[in-house]
Amino acid sequence: MVATGSLSTKNPASISELLDGGYHPGSLLSDFDYWDYVVPEPNLNEVVFEETTCQTLVKMLENCLSKSKQTKLGCSKVLVPEKLTQRIAQDVLRLSSTEPCGLRGCVLHVNLEIENVCKKLDRIVCDASVVPTFELTLVFKQENCSWTGLRDFFFSRGRFSSGLRRTLILSSGFRLVKKKLYSLIGTTVIEEC
Repeated sequence: MVATGSLSTKNPASISELLDGGYHPGSLLSDFDYWDYVVPEPNLNEVVFEETTCQTLVKMLENCLSKSKQTKLGCSKVLVPEKLTQRIAQDVLRLSSTEPCGLRGCVLHVNLEIENVCKKLDRIVCDASVVPTFELTLVFKQENCSWTGLRDFFFSRGRFSSGLRRTLILSSGFRLVKKKLYSLIGTTVIEEC
């Protein structure tokens, strides 16, 4: 049986025609109900595009941390929890999905909170050809761990005294603050993760 527009209206003439042909009324109505609730297939091009955009955003965040480790953080290594940049990129895409220009209208300010002090790491403009419509402020958080303090104390003596020997460990938590640049209503959204 093929569901068409005329059959899905449950026209009594069409139904009586099918009943004469030997169809059971219960199965006929269940077939019509099934077709009334079928969800369309997702657009695979959009899914692939979003995944590619997400991976590009992950690389941008990782590059930001890599550039900042020696210049602004004064350390040789930054340890990032598994999937942290992936989660952040997905949240950034979700927050930008309701914006007029999407991610292209985003300016992302990347910060790191160390001992209740925020350090600015970078400013990422997603598309310089588009006038920004919103800003996101991302705040990475340092892992609070007593071992890193003890390790830095012991290795700061003698031959390990170089200022770039320190390892910074990021927490799996972060904060994203969204500020709309074109709206007076609902200008700030804060998400703690």
